[in-house]
Amino acid sequence: MVLTTSMMLPLGTKAPDFHLTDVVTGETVSPDTFKLKKALLVIFLCRHCPYVKHVQNELAIIGAEHEEKGVGIVAISANDAKEYPDDAPESLAQMVEEAGFTFPVCYDESQAIATAYSAACTPDFFLFDGKRRLAYRGQMDDSRPGNNEPITGADLRAALEAVLAGTPIPPDQKPSSGCNIKWKKDNTPMYFR
Repeated sequence: MVLTTSMMLPLGTKAPDFHLTDVVTGETVSPDTFKLKKALLVIFLCRHCPYVKHVQNELAIIGAEHEEKGVGIVAISANDAKEYPDDAPESLAQMVEEAGFTFPVCYDESQAIATAYSAACTPDFFLFDGKRRLAYRGQMDDSRPGNNEPITGADLRAALEAVLAGTPIPPDQKPSSGCNIKWKKDNTPMYFR
């Protein structure tokens, strides 16, 4: 387990496009899937990461609460499933059921979408406003496995509420941290070389 932090994609960046398959339904998911939503939250995660396991119950709660408020949410796993079979689509589908996620979880087999988002770790959060411009990228809260901080989702919740209210989010945002994305051999993005 290598502790890695978010790359902190520049605020205002337009949401990169993607067309990925939902591991549960088999349907294609893209930003257009959420075109009628007030905001779009893209989460990079995986099943085996202890940092994701640590927050997944709270993430399911945040997801359910904010989908009702008009936020489109999608989670994407980009790990090399050959080397990390727990992160293969079939296993991710089991994770969805176990965690109670109400949002789609997709698998980025080529890892091109993770690279387009400059995703670095799991979990890694990207919140886009109604114009699909990046408003928040950072941590869910201060809790990490073993640090005894409560899991509240405070930072992510505050960002979601601000975007829904149309109020600015301070640009001084704490990066997310967790396990590094498991890149395929010879597929590591330039930002990690």
